[in-house]
Amino acid sequence: MERRVAAVFVLTSDSRVVAGFYTLSAVTVRLGYLPAELARKLPRYPDIPATLIGRLAISLQHRGQGLGELLLLDALHRALQHSNSVASFAVVVDAKDEGAARYYLKYGFLPLVAPPNRLFLPMATIENLFAK
Repeated sequence: MERRVAAVFVLTSDSRVVAGFYTLSAVTVRLGYLPAELARKLPRYPDIPATLIGRLAISLQHRGQGLGELLLLDALHRALQHSNSVASFAVVVDAKDEGAARYYLKYGFLPLVAPPNRLFLPMATIENLFAK
């Protein structure tokens, strides 16, 4: 945070014990790494702006309580709000393993062509999610 490479958002019930957290930062996605049908609809810039959820974690004692979903939805909503001021085509995550990848796929994230385990959720999809 001090070097302004990521913003950290913490979930706590008592202002002392961290139940979970996530980080957000700016990232770019190579146009060629997006699915071809989607890339065709975008400007021909080599890189497209996006928002990265760099870390999303729940403490061991708070797992299984739905807090991961709460944090993910908060991160998506925050990214959507900020995309009105600073352009962001999508939210990107780097799944640490296949289990994490399945978790994000369950929420509609799509795999990028490269790198492995990098997924994205278009901002238009996020906007539709919160329009309901």
